[in-house]
Amino acid sequence: MDQGLTVPLDGIPLREHPALYRELADIGYTDVWSAESNGADGFTPLALAAATEPRLRLGTAVVSSFTRGPATLAQSAAALACAAPGRFALGIGASSDVIVRRWNDIPFEAPYSRTRDLVAFLRAAFTGERITRRYDTFSVDGFRLGLVPPSPPKILVAALRTRMLRLGARDADGVILNWVSPEDVIRVAAIVRAENPWAEIVTRIMVCPSRDADAVRAVVRTLITGYLTVPVYRAYQTWLGHGERLADMWAAWDAGDRKAAVAAVPDEAVDAVCVHGSPEECRERLAGYLRAGVTTPVWAVLPIGLDLREAVGALAPSS
Repeated sequence: MDQGLTVPLDGIPLREHPALYRELADIGYTDVWSAESNGADGFTPLALAAATEPRLRLGTAVVSSFTRGPATLAQSAAALACAAPGRFALGIGASSDVIVRRWNDIPFEAPYSRTRDLVAFLRAAFTGERITRRYDTFSVDGFRLGLVPPSPPKILVAALRTRMLRLGARDADGVILNWVSPEDVIRVAAIVRAENPWAEIVTRIMVCPSRDADAVRAVVRTLITGYLTVPVYRAYQTWLGHGERLADMWAAWDAGDRKAAVAAVPDEAVDAVCVHGSPEECRERLAGYLRAGVTTPVWAVLPIGLDLREAVGALAPSS
């Protein structure tokens, strides 16, 4: 079974990650998938892995469809695909108004169309053809990759609702999910499989191998409040049918009471999106994600009251 891990690992300097990647492969991890928000960019941690550990598959989960120009994104992805032939998957997603507009001063407009156009452009660019084309959301005039990957990387789309899910399954090679329970995956996977039975479904899963449920829930409540109040994620959770569960949190947030918003997140909301308990209980919950349709699970480890390396080791496939 493929088993991925979110990198870089917080608290471990990037310069120490090459040795860490070898350790991860030794204990059975098959994949490392980068996250990109306000920490390390999505490519540098994977470049370190490409140079030092050939046993690992590498993926971005995700880089934004907006924050790099189409040609720049193609160059970055092609270079990593050349450094790790056949082992790199490019995950792209619209991201959010916060990251795109507020942090990067780029209009957050037509996110579906932008992602659709970028998938089409990247497909063509990875073949090495010269591209002159006016897409709906951008234009490219005379671009050709100077470094063509021997094996074009898979393209995966971070998808929140029906249109983006169908886009990832139809025009790309699969989808990347986040903030979902196994029950949510059942619904999402049905949409993906109807479009493409062979599509990959990568899912980032928050996990903490701790029996201190109160401590875990206290931390995850803050994470939920920070993320699921962002408009795109709020709409996503409503679409999934969790509007009633999160209504009190959203009401407090809208009223400007951040402390009350955190307190209003119910235990069931935490337990739906964060796997916690003993390592054995965590692996049992992971099996539920696999039964629901996930093909590539990716742990995002929360070391709450734990040593991070010990937590990663306790969750390793060989444990």
